[in-house]
Amino acid sequence: MSDNLEHSFVKQLQENQNIIHKICRLYTNGEDAHKDLFQEITIQLWKAFPKFRGDSKFSTWAYRVALNTAITLYRKTKRSINTIEFEGRQHFLKDVEYDYEEEEQLKLMYKAVYQLNDIEKALIFMYLEDKDYQEISETLGISEVNARVKMNRIKGKLKKILNPLGI
Repeated sequence: MSDNLEHSFVKQLQENQNIIHKICRLYTNGEDAHKDLFQEITIQLWKAFPKFRGDSKFSTWAYRVALNTAITLYRKTKRSINTIEFEGRQHFLKDVEYDYEEEEQLKLMYKAVYQLNDIEKALIFMYLEDKDYQEISETLGISEVNARVKMNRIKGKLKKILNPLGI
């Protein structure tokens, strides 16, 4: 890989790493699992980066790769992570601390979201990130109408879960 490609990847990853942290938070419980999933998503992004054509924003592409990776690992009962040679070079990303003790309502919201299925989790995540339905549909590979319908159903589910909690 060329130094230019590596530099571009590291820069894009640094700018969009919060997306990955949020996805990791949705699909893991605990710091170690979070770090493992973050690492696996980063590896998958790196492996796929040479094929990134730029037809969409890097963040949209990263969402799709990250969500697919998280869902795939979540569904596997055996966790065997294949690593690739990173050409013997060291790449350092600034470690951004992720606060696991966020306010109580956020914990309750995550608890409610954990009860959703994989696709619903991805959809609500992107909705809460203020992504429009066109970008959601492109990322998840569903129609825009289907994304809207699913979102309305998810809102109903979450209301039923959160209302007894006083939220």
